[in-house]
Amino acid sequence: MNIGNDSTPPHMQYTEKKPLFSEKEIIFRGSGCAKVWKISSRAQVIIFASLLLVALWCFYSYYLYNKSGHIISYKEQELDATRDAYVELMTDFVALHKNIGAMISSIDDGKNKDNKKFDQYKRQAQLVEDKIKQITNEKDWLNSETLSERASLSEALLQRDIVASERDALKKQIDELEETIKDIKKAEMEVLERIDGVADKEMSKIKSAINSINQALKSKGLYFNALANSKRKNNSGGPYVPDRQNMANDKKLDDKISAIFKNYDDLEYYKEVVQYIPMGKPVWSYWVTSQYGSRSDPFNGKRARHKGMDLASRTGNKIKVKAKGKVTRAEFAGGYGNLVVVDHGNGFQTKYAHMHKIYVKKGQYVEYDDTLGEVGSTGRSTGPHLHYEVLYMGKNVDPMPFLKAKIS
Repeated sequence: MNIGNDSTPPHMQYTEKKPLFSEKEIIFRGSGCAKVWKISSRAQVIIFASLLLVALWCFYSYYLYNKSGHIISYKEQELDATRDAYVELMTDFVALHKNIGAMISSIDDGKNKDNKKFDQYKRQAQLVEDKIKQITNEKDWLNSETLSERASLSEALLQRDIVASERDALKKQIDELEETIKDIKKAEMEVLERIDGVADKEMSKIKSAINSINQALKSKGLYFNALANSKRKNNSGGPYVPDRQNMANDKKLDDKISAIFKNYDDLEYYKEVVQYIPMGKPVWSYWVTSQYGSRSDPFNGKRARHKGMDLASRTGNKIKVKAKGKVTRAEFAGGYGNLVVVDHGNGFQTKYAHMHKIYVKKGQYVEYDDTLGEVGSTGRSTGPHLHYEVLYMGKNVDPMPFLKAKIS
């Protein structure tokens, strides 16, 4: 606030004094523009207090440094003085020792019987003794009992420090080992989860394919129970229970391993079963010309029951079997033309009719994807195609779910 008239000269105008930590502004100019940075009173107080604390800490540190320097200097001077006294003492002691030796020699020779030398040696010995007492009283260096106690204490402290250091190192190693074990268990669980996920995924595909087949069988009042149709030899089983003597004492890990082994046992069982279920396309390239069920006969136009599906394809295209089995017929069969019948077990049979050529013989065992013959137009046929039938428990069922079923 300015007090005064406009006519008052500038040097005589009164300007109200602002507080020490009033809000400040810092202006940055550059490239034709300006930027204002405001510093609040609170920020100024905090900065000032911080600087003051740093200054006090620096002063205190400098004071401690100087004081420590003085103490060290004083101790060094004290140590030098003690060392000088020790050297002087040893010098006197050596001189006294030599004089006593000379005196004993002179006494033995009988050459010197003057008592003045004895008095001189006594005074010299007394002087050395006084110096020893003086140093002993001041520094307590030559006190054997004190030295022994200090040595024992130092040794005990050293042993304690060694034991403490070894204990800390051992504890650190144990902690690191425990962390490593945790990491290993975590990695094991992740691997087991992935393995379990793969097994579940494959199992889901197989069960889905079997369910789609059962939908077709349901219309005939039939049902395929995969769990009751294993062809394994020397069957044995029971849930997998890990031997705890060979496992870590971790119930969660044990339970997970048991579950995975059970899933894989079930998966292997289902894989064995589906090898004998005709799932897939017997001809790679085809188009459907006649569905399963009721249809108009292609020769007389009357309604007739069609027991299978007609899959039109080029003459000579290969016909493949889509499950393991045994050939029960391989011959010309009237209206069927060249016919092959395969018994897959578990109640399943497949028929392949109107074939141009037959590659297999009756009684021959076939594996999945073996070639049975070629597409043709033999027997009661209007053109090259495969008449394909699927039977379960002696009854014809719709082959389409079997054609669409996939497990890979």
